[in-house]
Amino acid sequence: MSMPRTLILGGARSGKSTRAEQLLAGYEDVLYVATSGTRDGDADWADRVRLHRERRPGSWRTAETCDLPAVLADAADPAPVLIDCLALWLTAVMDECGAWEDGAWREGGAEEAVLARCAQLAGAWKVTERQVIAVSNEVGMGVVPATASGRRFRDTLGRLNMAVADASERVLLVVAGQVLTVKPAGV
Repeated sequence: MSMPRTLILGGARSGKSTRAEQLLAGYEDVLYVATSGTRDGDADWADRVRLHRERRPGSWRTAETCDLPAVLADAADPAPVLIDCLALWLTAVMDECGAWEDGAWREGGAEEAVLARCAQLAGAWKVTERQVIAVSNEVGMGVVPATASGRRFRDTLGRLNMAVADASERVLLVVAGQVLTVKPAGV
């Protein structure tokens, strides 16, 4: 039951995570990689995480990590991988690099550090031999962010999505729960 590297894009609450889980429903063992981290004191976030966990089969394993290149390089684990999601991964990377601050981005090396991490992830995605699905937010169709850091995030995620899509055999876009094939497998 082999499947191509697949990127699933969509807006917030579009159904992209649900679709990714449906594509892997036939597998008993799946490694679900949660990149969201924890948000102490945020009851809404805790509820979202709980709902995601309850929706997944009990036989699936969960890894809470942002070390995606290591996950993608682990050829010893035969289980398909579901990464949810690249936008949250990028948020964590930008946090680690101090990339939200304009000065750090322009003169402090944060831009180079973030772009290097994105290139590392895209490179690992391109060469992985694992069956893998990644979920990411499509941010290019919305309102232009009012802040420089918001625009920086949107632009960086857009470039990361393009790099991952280029190295994917299949790209899907989920809109209002409906799946549109952007790049069909085998093309």
